[in-house]
Amino acid sequence: MLSIDEARGRILARLAPLPAEIVALGESWGRVCARPLAARLHNPPADISAMDGYAVRGADTAPAPGRETILRLVGESPAGHPFAGRVGPGECVRLFTGSVMPDGSDCVLIQENVERRGDAVVVREPVAAGRHIRRRGQDFAIGDEVVPAGRRIGARDIGVAAAANHGWVQVHRRPRVALLATGDELALPGDPIPPGGVVNSNTPMLAALIRAAGAEPMVLPLVRDDASAIAAATDGLAGPGGADLLLTIGGASVGDYDLVQSALAARGLEVDFWKIAMRPGKPLMHGRMVRNGAALPVLGLPGNPVSALVCALLFLLPAIRTLSGDRSGGLDYEEAVLGRDLAANDQRADHLRASLVRGEDGRCVVEPFDRQDSGMLRRLAACEALILRAPFAPAATAGDIVRILCLDRFGI
Repeated sequence: MLSIDEARGRILARLAPLPAEIVALGESWGRVCARPLAARLHNPPADISAMDGYAVRGADTAPAPGRETILRLVGESPAGHPFAGRVGPGECVRLFTGSVMPDGSDCVLIQENVERRGDAVVVREPVAAGRHIRRRGQDFAIGDEVVPAGRRIGARDIGVAAAANHGWVQVHRRPRVALLATGDELALPGDPIPPGGVVNSNTPMLAALIRAAGAEPMVLPLVRDDASAIAAATDGLAGPGGADLLLTIGGASVGDYDLVQSALAARGLEVDFWKIAMRPGKPLMHGRMVRNGAALPVLGLPGNPVSALVCALLFLLPAIRTLSGDRSGGLDYEEAVLGRDLAANDQRADHLRASLVRGEDGRCVVEPFDRQDSGMLRRLAACEALILRAPFAPAATAGDIVRILCLDRFGI
């Protein structure tokens, strides 16, 4: 059996970022930038005022012994309407935050430090040259990279891209993930459940996970335990306009009714591996279907919903990130304080469902559930973190530092 890291490495080694497409800036949220965005202008485009006040020459505000320092108001420069003249000795121009600094001025005398008497401005506190000015290009200059390639674009990135005068962005195409659930026992949520049947919770759960990861789920109809039907359900998925990844759910092991591997072999499936030394989720399959010169990556998840979700977090999400062009790296494990003792682990890596609480010292404390049955969906819904237990990890004591995956980081 493969380790988690080796299995993930083999999955990702066969994937590459999808081609770029151009979208409007406002539609780029959540997409991954395919080409660096360089500024098309300076920000600010000119020296501007950082405060409401008066554009002056700093030397003219110096106190005069025995008399008031008075400047003559010669105009104003509201934002968007620069003053056309020049500030001379003993003169000032009224301006506001964001106003372009007039020629001849070298600082801003803030309005709290003056007294207005008509066109006379009495200086109550001197100001040094350079004060309260945002210099041209202080934020970024023409040619500066404002959004790097490989970044998943958020609201702040859209803001800086807009300020840099970009109305359109090149982003990687969203991955299309086809979901194929198999099993005679499955019924759709809300439909009548046959004797011995169960509701198919995996497909809607994983479709939501795929959307949260920035990909597009392609939900295929439920398929019964019939090899020819399973094979036929994948027709048309490989090649242009099809899926970028096929995700099968259930039936990937080698039981009498686990037909996915043998059924897809008729459609060119080449299996890379199908066992991983982990719990939950040992029977995870990876391979690709090669047909008519096109190769479709295939990831087969266990049918158990808890195992399916854990495997999706560990393997499907990194695959979607890679296809999306996301360069943020692998899984974001964090550290937390263990809330209670744990026994030594066996040869399989374990991800224990757990809750998170904030300790009295402010540190994050992770409390593993007392029962880890992989069939307990209600416990899965209440789970806030997964505690990683490495193969053959020794017994751990409350207070030890452990590695965890916080589920809210995945948007699920």
